[in-house]
Amino acid sequence: MTFLTALSLPHKLILDGATGTELNRRGVDTGLPLWSANALMNDRDVNILQQIHEDYLRAGADIITTNTFRTHRRALAPSGNANHARKLTHLAVELARAAMVNVPSDQPRFVAGSISTLEDCYRPDLVPSDEELLDEHSDRIIDMIECGVDLILIETINSIREAVAIAKLAAITGTPVVVSFVCDRDGKILSGESLTDAAFQLLPLGISAIGVNCGPTPDLAKPLAELQTACGNDFPLIAYGNIGYVDDAVGWVNTDSEDPKKYDEHAAHWPAKIIGGCCGTTPEHIAQLKLTFK
Repeated sequence: MTFLTALSLPHKLILDGATGTELNRRGVDTGLPLWSANALMNDRDVNILQQIHEDYLRAGADIITTNTFRTHRRALAPSGNANHARKLTHLAVELARAAMVNVPSDQPRFVAGSISTLEDCYRPDLVPSDEELLDEHSDRIIDMIECGVDLILIETINSIREAVAIAKLAAITGTPVVVSFVCDRDGKILSGESLTDAAFQLLPLGISAIGVNCGPTPDLAKPLAELQTACGNDFPLIAYGNIGYVDDAVGWVNTDSEDPKKYDEHAAHWPAKIIGGCCGTTPEHIAQLKLTFK
């Protein structure tokens, strides 16, 4: 079964939870600038990363996300690893595929190739020029397609301009494209733009789903309601909130403000076809979602 076929069926699809913060919970250095890409640098951490993928599959995830959030040249350059972008992207996808082999299932499951902003996902003022977006995101998408991901997940995006640039590049490959924005507490994209405007620009490109992620879990209902109005009740939405808060030194600070049942109570009200967890969530959160939406 293809991802698009699964997306057309009545039941919800469960996305996995956080990777970077879960690596941190398990003792992997996730300090900046590499953040979650640190886990691809040595055998011990690679094994932990694959175990996280496997734990999410055991929890019931239908979609697992590749650890490619920061495996691009611009993010890798400060550590001297810019020339390793393709190799690290391929390794990340291979680990997700290997996890599926180790946790077999009779249900269809999918690997989402994660692509985010070139600069800090919380800094829309840093979005590069259109020329840079085209050049650098083209490399990322080529790497993803070479690896054979089932869909491209354009996530934690802070401006319409960068979202459209990536989506255009991704859509021409024929691979399903899902776009997810990070919003402020008023439901605006961090750039100050509206999700309605984002939907009007992205839907004609042929994307498969649109939504929001990496915002405080209680705040996702408002932007999702706006997207539902803009896209229509039948267009698939995606939603995955965070637990904790961003930190300039370590990237993210985990908290226990939303335990699995509390998180699930929020998610039960989201008008989303694809539901998972972002920073701070764990396999336990995904297992609870699976129980609710199975």
